[in-house]
This record gives sequence, C-alpha cells and structure tokens, in this order.
Amino acid sequence: MTDDALPTGATASEPAAARRELPVTDLSLVVLVGTSGAGKSTFARKHFLPTQVVSSDFCRGLVADDENDQSASAEAFELLHHIVGKRLAAGRLTVVDATNVQPEARKQLVRLARDHDVLPIAIVLDVPPGVCAERNRSRPDRQLPAHVVPRQNRELRRSLRGLEREGFRKVHVLRGEAEVAAAEIVIEKRYNDLRHLTGPFDIVGDIHGCRSELETLLGRLGYAVTRDAEARAVDASHPEGRTAVFVGDLVDRGPDTPGVLRLVMGMVAAGHAVCVPGNHENKLGRAMSGRDVTVSHGLQESLDQLAGETEEFRAEVRAFMRDLVSHYLLDGGKLVVCHAGLPEKYHGRTSGRVRSHALYGDTTGETDEYGLPVRYPWAEEYRGKALVVHGHTPVPVPGFLNNTICVDTGCVFGGSLTALRYPERELVSVEAEQEWYAPVRPVAADAPVAPEGRPLDLADVAGRRVVETALHGRVAVREENAAAALEVMSRFALDPRLLVYLPPTMAPSATSGRPGYLEHPEEAFAGYRADGVQHVICEEKHMGSRAVVLLARDDAALEKRFGIAGPGAIWTRTGRSFLSDDALTGAVLERLRAAAEKAGLFEELGTGWLLLDAELMPWSLKAVELLRRQYAAVGAAAGAALPAVLAALGQAAARGLDLGELTARQRRRASDAEAFITAYRQYCWPTEGLAGIRLAPFQVLAAEGVNLAVRPHDQHLEWIDRLVAADDAQAPILRGTGRLLVDTSDEASVAAGVAWWEELTGAGGEGMVVKPLASPARGRAGQGRPGGLVQPGVKVRGREYLRIIYGPDYTEYLDQLRQRFLGHKRSLALREYALGLEALDRLAAGEPLWRVHEPVFAVLALESEPVDPRL
Repeated sequence: MTDDALPTGATASEPAAARRELPVTDLSLVVLVGTSGAGKSTFARKHFLPTQVVSSDFCRGLVADDENDQSASAEAFELLHHIVGKRLAAGRLTVVDATNVQPEARKQLVRLARDHDVLPIAIVLDVPPGVCAERNRSRPDRQLPAHVVPRQNRELRRSLRGLEREGFRKVHVLRGEAEVAAAEIVIEKRYNDLRHLTGPFDIVGDIHGCRSELETLLGRLGYAVTRDAEARAVDASHPEGRTAVFVGDLVDRGPDTPGVLRLVMGMVAAGHAVCVPGNHENKLGRAMSGRDVTVSHGLQESLDQLAGETEEFRAEVRAFMRDLVSHYLLDGGKLVVCHAGLPEKYHGRTSGRVRSHALYGDTTGETDEYGLPVRYPWAEEYRGKALVVHGHTPVPVPGFLNNTICVDTGCVFGGSLTALRYPERELVSVEAEQEWYAPVRPVAADAPVAPEGRPLDLADVAGRRVVETALHGRVAVREENAAAALEVMSRFALDPRLLVYLPPTMAPSATSGRPGYLEHPEEAFAGYRADGVQHVICEEKHMGSRAVVLLARDDAALEKRFGIAGPGAIWTRTGRSFLSDDALTGAVLERLRAAAEKAGLFEELGTGWLLLDAELMPWSLKAVELLRRQYAAVGAAAGAALPAVLAALGQAAARGLDLGELTARQRRRASDAEAFITAYRQYCWPTEGLAGIRLAPFQVLAAEGVNLAVRPHDQHLEWIDRLVAADDAQAPILRGTGRLLVDTSDEASVAAGVAWWEELTGAGGEGMVVKPLASPARGRAGQGRPGGLVQPGVKVRGREYLRIIYGPDYTEYLDQLRQRFLGHKRSLALREYALGLEALDRLAAGEPLWRVHEPVFAVLALESEPVDPRL
C-alpha cells in the first residue's frame, strides 16, 4: 500500500496517533529510511527479530571496531550488502537499518531485491529534524556536526515523491513520533504461497478452448458438473474434496473459449479449483484491456467468441485474468504449479523475471525451422525437491523428468487433454474430439522424457555432501570419501540408471568373552534384549558374495521404469557387474524370472520388476584371485613348511633333545593351518555355465511403487521360499535360507538359537545373521526421547570361519583380538542402512535418478572410511 500524501514534518507535541498497520510481505527486503536520530534502530528492534535486521552501524563496528568510524563506511556497506544478499538467497525476510536517505544507497538495495526476486519495501520514518537533533545530542557516543541532520532531512524530502519510481513495491510513510509509535507490522503471505492447501489435486494441462473435452475429463476424474439455466457448465466439484488445478492457456485456438472460462472461473470462485495464467491469458487480457498486441496464435478466435458475450461477462474475464498469480506453491512446498515451468531458484519468488519465466519459459535465442523459438531445456538441469507440474509446450506422452512433468498433450491440436492426479502421480487423459487448430510445429517433446531423467553430472556427487534420510536424519559424506567413490563409479560401476541400491555393511555381534570364542550368539541376543527388541530372526549366513539383483518380468517393463531394455542386472556391493559374462548373467536372470513368474510374485506385487538382496555362490566365483593370492598361498606355504619343521623336531627329539613344548606349538600350528585350508575350501567349487552356481535371495527390497524392505523379515523369507520351490527341480540354482525365530526374553528360545548356530558352524557353515523381526527397528525409549535406531542386523561368525578372517592361529591371540573397537563399524552400518532405505523410498516414490543415486553414491563413499576390514 502506497501513501499518497507527502509528509510536511510533525511536531514533537502531536497527539497520539491511531494504530496503523503496515503490511510487509513475508519474503521481502524492508528498507528503513530516515535521518539519523529518527528512531530506525528502535523501530527495527520493536517490530522485527534481531536476526532479521542488518544494521550499517553494526557492520561498521565489525570492520572497524567502532560503529561511529565514518571512514569505514564503504567497507561496512559492502559487508551489509553481502549479508543482505545471503539472507535473500536463503529466502529470509531482511530489514536494512541505515539512513538510506540518498537515492544511490537505495538503488543498490533495490537492485539486490531484484537480483533475488523479492519485493523491496520502504518504511519511511519522517521525524522532525529538531527531534532527531535532540536525540543525537543525548547520545554521548555519537556527536554529529550540526549540519548533518538538516542535510539528511533535505535529502529525505527530495526522495519521498520518487520512492515508487525507484522500484519499491510498497512505501509506508510514518509522519511524526506519534505515527511511528502507533505503527504495527503485519506480515502477509505472498500471493503465490498456497502451501496450506495439501490436496489431493487434479492438475489439468492446456485446454485452449476445448470445453467439451474439459467436461469429459472432469467427469472421468469424478467431478460433478453444475449447470446454469441455459445448461452451461458453471462449476464442478469432487465428492471426495479434490481440487482441480489449471496450468493456464485456457483460451485461444479452440471452439469454446467462453465456455472454458465460465467453467474454470466458476470453479475457482467456488473454491473447487485454482488457476495460474498462461501466456495466452496474458495476451488476451492485454488485448481486452485495449492494449496494442499482435493478433496471432489463435487470439482472434477468442476475441471473436467473447464478442458474443455480455459486457458483464467480459468484465469478469478481464478481472479474472488480471488477478491470476504466476505460480503456486502447494502441499507444504512439495508441489509447484505454473504454466511454462520454473527453476527452483524462482519458487515462491515475486518479480517480473519470475512471472516471465512462469508464463513463457526460457529460450536459447535460436529459432527452429518453423520460425518458433527453441525452448531452453530447464527441466534437464532441475534438482529441486518440489514436483513442478507445467504445460506450455505440448508433448505426445507425458513423462517425469527430474521431478518435473509437462501435462500439455496438445488437445486443441488433435491430441488429448491430460490431468495428473496428485499425490498419486497417475495420469488421466481424454482424446480430442477432433483437430481444432493445425499446429505450426508437429507435437513432439523438446527434451527427453525417459523415466530416469537427465544423466548424472559431477555436481551431483562431488565435494562434501549431506544426505537427508527419513530414518537417520542427516548423513554426512566427506569430500575425500566422495572422491574415492567417484573413482569407482566412473571407472567400474554399471549403468547408473540401474544402480538404484547398494547394500549396507554389517557389524559383528559384541565380542564374546567365552573361552575359545571371539563371536558367539549370546552377545547378539543380549544386545537386542538390552535395546528392547524382543523378537529377532536368525538367518543362515551363506558362503558366497553379496549380490543385488534387478529382475525384469520382460524387457519392456525395465525400459518403462529404468529407461534400459533387458532382463535386469546383478551387481556387487561396490556397484560393479557381478559376472563378467553377459550371457551367464542373462541365464541366471532368466532362471530367476521363470521362478518369480511361476511363484506369482510379479502378479501379487503388481510389478514388472523386482529388486532382490542375495548371496551368489561360490565365493570363488567373484574372489578367485583373492583366494589364490591370499588364502591358498598361506595354506600352501604352511603345507610345505610345517611338515618339514615337525620332521626336524622329531629327529631332534630322537637324539634326546627336550623339545616337547616347541613341538606341541608347531603341531598346533599345523593343525590350525589344516583347519584354515578346510575352512576356505568350503567356499570354492568349480562352475561351468550355470552348473555349480547358487543364488540365495534373502530379501525382496522393492517393486514398482513400493519399498518392501520395511516389511517384516519373515514375510521376505516366505516369498523366497516360494521362489526356491518354483525353481527347476532337475537343475536348481536357487537356494533357500534357513531361519529360526528367537524371543530374546525367553531363555529356552535363546538356548535354541545358540544350539542352531552351533549346528550350522559345526557342519562347516559360516554362521548366521541376527536381525530384528521388524524392519526398521528402534530401541527402547528413555528419558522422554524416542528409542534410537538399532542395528539392522549383526553377524555371528563361526569359530572356524574366523580363521579365514584373522589367520590360521588366531585362537592363540584371542585376548588381543578382543580389544577390537566396534563403535565405528556399528555407526557405519546404521548410516549405510539408513541411506539404503532412503534410496528405496525415493525409488518407490518415482523420484528422478539423481535423487535416488544420491544415497546410493553416499553408501559407496562411506565404504572408504577407515575401519578394520576384518570386522
């Protein structure tokens, strides 16, 4: 609101003024204007938060240790402008406390507001010069020359008439002390802020006068149309309270622009819809207001059709189009609706530049062969969290691109009229009744609309990053770890469009104090019992390598969701293709697909693809070189050296030397070496093609639109049992996972769990994994706080298997090994688990590739943190 009358100065003895409200937009730059001593700092302290106020005096003190050192003013204002810019970029209401009586000082602030697309607002404190001079004389820390206040007052008087011309969108002038004291700031929401509306919404693409198709679409969406006495559609409402959202371009080209306007205006007036303007509304509104516009692109059709309407209706149309807001933030800011698309930096901002982009988009400056501007593909670079729904450039088939979607499917050109149901993300369309207007350019997408969106770039993963997870809050990734992960990803990983999950590391159970044992199930059960987890499931630990399997029901299903046709993929914990032979990978996937089809999993889960966590065996299939270099070499050396040592000791003993203790120790070493060889050999067996390969899935991670990893573990194992049972019985490659449910509060149940582990490891098995039955699980709450996330699983490895990890004679050094520190490993396991679930949540929600890949990449980056690899 602008004050029209100019202040003439007021006396100090004026009567108390009536309370006066000063509207201030919640995101704006408020510039206080007034002579020294006018009370700007007092006014700012009274009406704004301390953090919202940026004072020139304070900045002067920061750079010169003296708020009155005028020689530091240039540096102080440079700092002030920097702080103001940072706050505006962050979307913070900012108040500048300085005299600002000179046009040049205000010009820089208005430029800052424009640069950040916020409203500049001026609040003028026009206090009589005598009052200002007296206040300055009463301040011992500030003694101004006598000419300063009169000079500033003259500059203020010259400025008042031109504040709006300088660019201030609101100017509030407070005349005299009484008005200053009676003023009250009222914070107003921006017109585009409808975050309180949470939907559900039906977002309708460009209509262009196709009233009949609009009515058909609304009916298909479940809206009931209301008609007036002349049977014209004047409103439509949904019985479930859904709200229609129109992305603009209601008018021009089509057969019934007035009918579309009458229906949409009625819905908006009744609160059943909201609408943003398109470039065609902008041009039609100017034409109807008598402005000089070029009549083209179907405008004449609208003008001719509206000429047949009453002047009252045309006035309503002009008012409707004049009041349309460029874009809206909806559903807590998670949804943005506009006509031509909007980069994240413009969301919720208010400026001519923002409105222009929302109406027209951006261009490259080139024209195509049809003489039309080439649109800049802003959506390819979009990285915002809000879903942006727009129209403007017709596409034959809508598709999500980096969390944006164009719902203009060219109805007026003979295509279809489309609506996006939100939050369901479902598309509903009706075919055009005919081609109402021949397009200048054939309807085609200007940018790719593949489901994965734009390929990743370095900015998505480089440097220190913080990933927000729903399960574990903010997870930080150090720059050096990100660099290591980037090396792996760029050189060895498979196509990132498929790499939607990496499994987390797993910590071992607490170190056992039992004689001869480093790990034992009792510690695992006791740990979960202490965390308040009563029911756990013990799963057999397979003697293979961790593998993630993306399985397609058919090639088309994978291409539809991931943009790559094929049977799927199998990858390692570091994102590399598990098998170097593509034909063998395809054969494994085909066997798994046939089993999943026969077991009915695709049908039951309503999906064309499955994501599985599994173990692929034998271990030698992936780690044959490691076995040869590290383990087999140790075994061979021991096999060659220790028999000779024992033979020499035997000969020495035969000569009467007392070597009993040394001989016993060497025999123990030989026995340990033999046990070591036996342990690792169980992980090696020959394979030829599919023969010898075993795949043991143990969790169904995700399917189309759902994160299954949060289901209880017994549900997963039931699905796996069905898969295994459906495998080819004559030559099976799928292997089931043994399991046992344990109640940690029941001693008999715990004893049964221990006995089962002893049976597994006694038969040469690696051990077991103990997991909370519920997933994810939180521990016992305490001191008024919710329980924290507990370990998603702990491994309890067998006594003989640990020889492979710690060395053949590790049992000789158990006291030292028991000093191992598990804290870092456990922290790492929790962070990677939270990141993995976050990736699956984003995948299920249909978020773009870069959003899914962000936590996936973070898992790989965390793997380079220094931690004992034996844990």
